Amino acid sequence: MYLGSYTFNTLKDIVSQFNIQGEVKEINAYGSGHINDTFHIINAKSELPDYLLQRINSHVFENVAILINNIEIVTHHIKQKLSAWDGVDPNQQVLTLVRTSENKCYYQDNAGNYWRVYIFLKNTLSFDIVTTINQAREGGKAFGRFQALISDLNADLLGETIPDFHNIEKRLQKFKYVLDADPVGRSADVAEETAFVLKRQEEMCSILNLGRAGKLPLRITHNDTKFNNVLLDTDGKAQCVIDLDTVMPGYIAYDFGDAIRSIVNTAAEDEADTSKIDVNISLFKAFTIGFLKETANVLTDLEVKSLMIGTLLLPYMIGLRFLTDYLEGDIYFKTQSSDHNLQRARAQFQLLRKLEDNYEDLQRIVQTTTDEYRLTVPINNHL
Repeated sequence: MYLGSYTFNTLKDIVSQFNIQGEVKEINAYGSGHINDTFHIINAKSELPDYLLQRINSHVFENVAILINNIEIVTHHIKQKLSAWDGVDPNQQVLTLVRTSENKCYYQDNAGNYWRVYIFLKNTLSFDIVTTINQAREGGKAFGRFQALISDLNADLLGETIPDFHNIEKRLQKFKYVLDADPVGRSADVAEETAFVLKRQEEMCSILNLGRAGKLPLRITHNDTKFNNVLLDTDGKAQCVIDLDTVMPGYIAYDFGDAIRSIVNTAAEDEADTSKIDVNISLFKAFTIGFLKETANVLTDLEVKSLMIGTLLLPYMIGLRFLTDYLEGDIYFKTQSSDHNLQRARAQFQLLRKLEDNYEDLQRIVQTTTDEYRLTVPINNHL
């Protein structure tokens, strides 16, 4: 039983601060996340739920109160919606925070660490890599349903858990500053990548500009739509969206674009041989079908058109972040070699090139799918 730097008794004492049912039988490290520390709390009474205990990384999420408040608002709203649906158990479809003895949804220990507890959803599956059409479609369905269920929730109710997380203007400003400062003498190595970034900078600010002009509605978005943030049931059907720490105001294209970025790449995110990188159009189509079946009647026409801009923006943005970190001396992302971040940036930029090459075909898939579901799927028919 590997618990990192924690002991069983320490974690058990933290769990005791929460209003759990039953008794702690066993504690195991859980999941593949890199931000928070997560533990599976196995209940001594099998008829009662297990739990997930998490230490929230307050270096990444500096305002834990805002983070928890966002999650409380969103999960409560979704549960209220689902409670009106026949045959649906909201507690199986949405994460449930467990309150402390002081009626809070988080606990701060004597060392200043922040902790929370969720009810553990048994008999669910998660995958780091999409390998089948069904997985891609169900991933789209999960994130689309999540978005549809909160589409009537006022984004002003939520705060920013990571300010300017998807603000490409701020990312570009930082890149240019670091490029000029050249703190570790690497700027001369990235002339080609710099030209790639600068050539596209105006286009990549278009979503922000449309939002500022009031042409794109500011919604509540997930902002980390990797496939492993979807739980499937044992039949491979979408059950629950998880990892809600980055849920905050944003634009729908961010969620669509990040999901596509993580799903359609035919190679690894840090693939050194960029000739292996291409777009899996079948997976793109499957995710799009799942996503738009849930959201076609929620999104505006311009939002639908913005989805493909999002598919270009997100690999551009993460590539820019990798490139900036390389220029700074690899101080943010963990690396395995001195050029790992540069390799990652090149891989993301190559994926962007391939998406640009296929742009018209992919845009056609988005639009025809939207048109089909606007004709055939009633609003709020999500199951």
